[in-house]
Amino acid sequence: MGELIAEHGVSSDVVMSADDNTMGANLDLNKYLTFHVGESIFGMDLLRIKEIIEYASVCDIPMVPPHIRGVINLRGNVVPVIDLARRIGVEGDANASNRSCIIIIDVMVQDESMDIGVVVDAVNKVYEIGEDDVEHAPAFGANIRTEFIKGMGRIDRKFVVLLELAKVLDVDELSISGIAATTEPV
Repeated sequence: MGELIAEHGVSSDVVMSADDNTMGANLDLNKYLTFHVGESIFGMDLLRIKEIIEYASVCDIPMVPPHIRGVINLRGNVVPVIDLARRIGVEGDANASNRSCIIIIDVMVQDESMDIGVVVDAVNKVYEIGEDDVEHAPAFGANIRTEFIKGMGRIDRKFVVLLELAKVLDVDELSISGIAATTEPV
């Protein structure tokens, strides 16, 4: 995964800490990949990410909601691709930048592992964000559904929206639109 992350400007060797004084064994559980979607910066749990790939052609699927971009062939497997901007309801256009990429995330569906890709505008850095640096999401003022927000991570006196991937990529909710039928190997 390090090589794939490095291709997109993120060094897996250089992990920034939100609080340099917090060192310990639990920090592996508090690493977040930050990325841009439109003008906003978000973060997701690094342990859930399998790899980051360059944005390439995505095969369209007819009659699916706008937040489903289509599918890609990833080493012989069909992987559904979600347009994260449309899914969470923010402005973004992943086709507009050569830094756009697809983050492949491992999701558990009925005790089985499934890969889902999410399109983002650009990948930033990996940060360690301690539990003390995560605040509850505000009940108002957010542009995205509150159940999609795990918390607000404090990094360098700024906040990053930490996504609750279990809700954003809820396969039961996404499967209503036909995504479950796209997971067979090619």
